[in-house]
Amino acid sequence: MRHNKKFNHLGRTSSHRKAMLSNMASSLIQHKRIATTLAKAKALQVYVEPLLTKSKEDTTHSRRMVFSHLQNKEIVTELFQNVSVKIAGRPGGYTRILRTGFRLGDNAEMCIIELVDYNENMLKEKAAKKAARTRRAGAAKKAETAAPVVAEAPAAVEAPVAPATTEETPVAE
Repeated sequence: MRHNKKFNHLGRTSSHRKAMLSNMASSLIQHKRIATTLAKAKALQVYVEPLLTKSKEDTTHSRRMVFSHLQNKEIVTELFQNVSVKIAGRPGGYTRILRTGFRLGDNAEMCIIELVDYNENMLKEKAAKKAARTRRAGAAKKAETAAPVVAEAPAAVEAPVAPATTEETPVAE
């Protein structure tokens, strides 16, 4: 039975799991993207998103709460000065998991977990999609307003008709 099993234990003791998630969260905040297994990424996502939410409010209390999880002054400073500014307008969903395939040794599913607002390639694609209009109604209006171009066909050239001859066909008598 799975009574009260709310999260993945990742095959580790409690202290090892907490230390690993703290280190992975610090690496994610520092590098903005890390490669790991899918199970660890999902556990990290649950661990780091509340920390990112706390970083939006820059108070002494929130800094101490985040520091109690991360245990690294430089990373906490980076989080509150740079990352929280970028995620200020976002109501949630600060991380993205992109699956990359399977590891050769043990066939574990690998992925990349990244901070959403730091992926410039996807941000450019999103801006390009906003610029392009996708409604069909707009395209139909554009076609109606454009002046129709009618190409005149060249005058039909008739084949010359042979002059009528008065030759009669011989009638058999």
